[in-house]
Amino acid sequence: MAAQPLPHRRRFRPAGGGPTGPTPGSPADSGPEPDPESVARTIVLRRLTDAPRSRAELAADLAARNVPVEVSDRVLDRFTEVGLVDDAAFASEWVRSRHATRGLSRSALRRELRGKGVDDETVTTAVDVIGVDDEEAAARALVARRLPGTRRLPREARIRRLVGQLARKGYPGGLAVRVVREALAEEGDTDDVGVDLGVDVGADVDSLTDL
Repeated sequence: MAAQPLPHRRRFRPAGGGPTGPTPGSPADSGPEPDPESVARTIVLRRLTDAPRSRAELAADLAARNVPVEVSDRVLDRFTEVGLVDDAAFASEWVRSRHATRGLSRSALRRELRGKGVDDETVTTAVDVIGVDDEEAAARALVARRLPGTRRLPREARIRRLVGQLARKGYPGGLAVRVVREALAEEGDTDDVGVDLGVDVGADVDSLTDL
C-alpha cells in the first residue's frame, strides 16, 4: 500500500513581511519557522516605543499581525508582570496629558479611555483625579483663549460658538453656558436680550456638539 503524503503543516507567519517576518518567497522564507512569542515580543516592544498603549490596544495590534491569542495572552501577561504594560499608569498619564494639553473634560476622557479598552474601574480612578473645580478652571481657560477671536461676531453667535467648542470637549451644557456668559460679562458684554441658545443648560454633550 502506497504511503500517504503527510498533510501540509501551516506555518505561523506574521501579517506582512519586513522586520517581524520574512517576505514570502524570499530565501529567508525557507528558513526555520519564526517563534510566535519572539515575534509577539518584538511587536509589543516596538509599539510601546512608539507611544504608550493600553493592553487592549496591544492585543489588537498582535491580532492584526496574526499572532495566536494564546501567545498574545502569554506575552502580554509577562509584560504586565514586569510593569511594561500597566493600564492604571497608562490611564493616569493619558488623563494628565489630555486634560492639560487639550483641555478635555472628565466625560471626554472617560470616553477616550473606554475606547482604548481600559476597564471602567481603572477609568474612574484615573479620571476622578480631576475635580469639579479643576474642570471648571479648564473650561474658563479654554474660553479665555478663544474669546478674542469672536469679538467681531454678534453676541448670540459668540455664545453659540464658544459653547459649542466647550461641548465638543465634553463639558456639560450648564457649565458651558455659564462660563461663556460670565466671560462675556467680564468684557462688559452683558446684553442677553434676544439671545436664545436653543439648548437646555442641563443638556448633555451630544446635544450640543452641532452648535
